[in-house]
Amino acid sequence: MSDVVTLLEELKIDYEFINHEITIKSAQEGADYFGIEIGQTAPTLILKSGMDYYAMIISGDYGKIDFEMLKEILKIDEIRLAKPKEVEQITGCVVGSVALIGHGLPTIMDRQMNRYTYIYGGTGKINSTLKINVSDVERLNDVIAYVR
Repeated sequence: MSDVVTLLEELKIDYEFINHEITIKSAQEGADYFGIEIGQTAPTLILKSGMDYYAMIISGDYGKIDFEMLKEILKIDEIRLAKPKEVEQITGCVVGSVALIGHGLPTIMDRQMNRYTYIYGGTGKINSTLKINVSDVERLNDVIAYVR
């Protein structure tokens, strides 16, 4: 996480790391805890296709993932959610705490997050949340596709 902080500071990005004593387990819990709309929560999901992995950053109100649409967008034959063990091996984070930035994976982003100035997502640590401008998340990731 110190590499991420260094990058954020060097680029003069407006951000805030928020530490909390409770473990936030869902978008709704995050929205309630921070007093924000559920759409401002931004979980980072890890997807797997063959030997390749992708990060998918979605708005907390996204709903069910359409894997058929993702296969079409990415021009691949198969894709699924990575298993918890795979997520940890690839990112060094447990499911639910995967960082919004700094994971180094090709990224799929939900355009609906642009409704908000700031989104709230993972930092790589369980009881920590990153508040950051959605355009900075887009700029700091290797975005290869968009949904919605």
